[in-house]
Amino acid sequence: MIEYRVRISPEAEQDLAEIVEYIANRESVERAHYVLEKLLDVCERLELHPNRGHYPPELLSLGVKSYREVNFKPFRIVYEVIAREVFILLIVDGRRSLQTILAQRLLR
Repeated sequence: MIEYRVRISPEAEQDLAEIVEYIANRESVERAHYVLEKLLDVCERLELHPNRGHYPPELLSLGVKSYREVNFKPFRIVYEVIAREVFILLIVDGRRSLQTILAQRLLR
């Protein structure tokens, strides 16, 4: 079986830090660590099955098929596969507007 290398972008690492901090402050540190572990597990599973994700509807409606996403509800993990590498670009709460987040990231 072909394995891919998963890389988490600095922006996605920042997303994870913000998610963990938010959950730790609102719920508990234990819950924050649980969510972090699950999100990282989902990312790691892309090593073996990088094309299992679906196209984000917000991007697909624009004709963009370069990116895929997988979920650990309510979180969305947006990534791109290039050669034998999977680049995790965005990890966001799915209740937030992906269009707004993408616009903010592109305008940085």
